[in-house]
Amino acid sequence: MYKPEQLLIFTTCPDANIACRIATALVEAKLAACVQIGQAVESIYQWDNNICQSHEVPMQIKCMTTDYPAIEQLVITMHPYEVPEFIATPIIGGFGPYLQWIKDNSPS
Repeated sequence: MYKPEQLLIFTTCPDANIACRIATALVEAKLAACVQIGQAVESIYQWDNNICQSHEVPMQIKCMTTDYPAIEQLVITMHPYEVPEFIATPIIGGFGPYLQWIKDNSPS
């Protein structure tokens, strides 16, 4: 069975400054090859039995599967939310040289 080597992790932050701090820490620690920070989105969600609405900044983290535990720990430690969004999906295909670049720039 194929076991993906790379992951794409999605998370959101309450603002761009926090997103930049987390992204920089991940890349400096060589846990992620690249972190993309998107434009603010409007999120509507349920929290503590209330419907809430807030601006959030989406992030995409490209990394190696083996680094997932360390990435989760770093993000959860730096993140201000009590329960931040943190979703990992395997990369099951892609341009070979790009996937190699992820591997080369986030060595486990």
